[in-house]
Amino acid sequence: MSRTFVGMPAFPKAAAVSTQDRRLRANLTHATHTIRDKRAKAVTELDDWAELRLAGKEIKDRTLAELDRYLLQAEAAVTAAGGTVHWAADAAEANRIVAELVKATGEREVVKVKSMATQEIELNEALAAEGITAYETDLAELIVQLGDDLPSHILVPAIHRNRAEIRDIFAQNMADWGRPAPDGLTDTPAELAEAARLHLREKFLRAKVAVSGANFLVAETGTLVVVESEGNGRMCLTLPETLISVVGIEKVVPTWRDLEVFLQLLPRSSTAERMNPYTSTWSGTTDGDGPSAFHLVLLDNGRTDTLADQVGRQALRCIRCSACLNVCPVYERAGGHAYGSPYPGPIGAILSPQLRGLQSEVDASLPYASSLCGACYEVCPVAIDIPEVLVHLREKVAEKGGAGHRLERVAMKSASWLLDHPAAYSMALRGTGLARGVQPRRVPIPGAAKAWTDSRDLPALPEQSFRAWWSKGENR
Repeated sequence: MSRTFVGMPAFPKAAAVSTQDRRLRANLTHATHTIRDKRAKAVTELDDWAELRLAGKEIKDRTLAELDRYLLQAEAAVTAAGGTVHWAADAAEANRIVAELVKATGEREVVKVKSMATQEIELNEALAAEGITAYETDLAELIVQLGDDLPSHILVPAIHRNRAEIRDIFAQNMADWGRPAPDGLTDTPAELAEAARLHLREKFLRAKVAVSGANFLVAETGTLVVVESEGNGRMCLTLPETLISVVGIEKVVPTWRDLEVFLQLLPRSSTAERMNPYTSTWSGTTDGDGPSAFHLVLLDNGRTDTLADQVGRQALRCIRCSACLNVCPVYERAGGHAYGSPYPGPIGAILSPQLRGLQSEVDASLPYASSLCGACYEVCPVAIDIPEVLVHLREKVAEKGGAGHRLERVAMKSASWLLDHPAAYSMALRGTGLARGVQPRRVPIPGAAKAWTDSRDLPALPEQSFRAWWSKGENR
């Protein structure tokens, strides 16, 4: 598999292939059901979960309403604490900034904390083009990197792999990236974790530059926050001499008091834990403690355009917990790769088309990658109404009149005209009565709409219309 999402097919085409992969479906079903069952139990421990969820939503909405002010406050605080802030309008600018910062140190390799933002801008590939090797240190991201694969889940990027597959990836490929896997490696979790630990240890001790994202950025102090479960993030954030953090502008929260809400919502919604094993915070630099140089790259890359959409902007509340993926019947069957984006599942279906635009075939297809069952909204810890945004984006796609939608627009305009002209409507009703004998079982529509009409029978036409029945005054 190519290690980039660029050029991937539209969701229906990709899903048609992935849904036939029995092993993939088995892996996903087992993993998502396990995670969501644990989450449900963790959430019920809090009597005020509904109030916390509402607080998270309101904090995010309040912050987004004044995002410019909070970003400037965060920039001032980071600068005062010894950090340097860079602003990146898009992926190309962010990649250029990071590459230049790394090259300025004279190094040609970096260690990385798991980061959705760097996946979004395809930073690893951009650094490789500049002769810089990026080593993933999160266990799941390491599996993906060693397997020359793509992540398929926000929280567990290698969720589509089982233990036997991971063992084979380690045994066959680990030596190409550094310390080889131990001889006789089995697929027991303890042995796999130890192999990864030994492989990564030499990279942690050697690395001079690290790249991270951030779960949150506290505006009042310029503090960045990373939550994780393995400790690799702590190693990356403290050992290297230079730390570069690429952070989406929507990750800012106003105060430490606001952060408290999210540190209760996020772990329960993601890993079903009361708190994360590792919660790392840092503000700028401190002599003799941690990196001596800190750079914060604030990433827009379509977020400002998303913010301008009054319905779609709620996607920017997302705290990347992945709860919506674990309850989605479409994700469970199709898998993450089918979404053609580092953001899979329901949140990806509304976030990717807004960040990247609806021009490509894959992005125009994503708003339709849902049954609109509403389960994603029910579990979202910041109450993003994903079904509402999906329908909103579908409307935008239809308005563009792309493949499969031109006929739809013609039909809707014709229906609107007909309903606005009573005489014509009455004549059409009389015509449908005459057509009862020749009515087809299905609508003979070619092209993209054929997949929809082939699976749905037309309702039988009644002997008389409601209007005809009413005009006769019978049974009234």
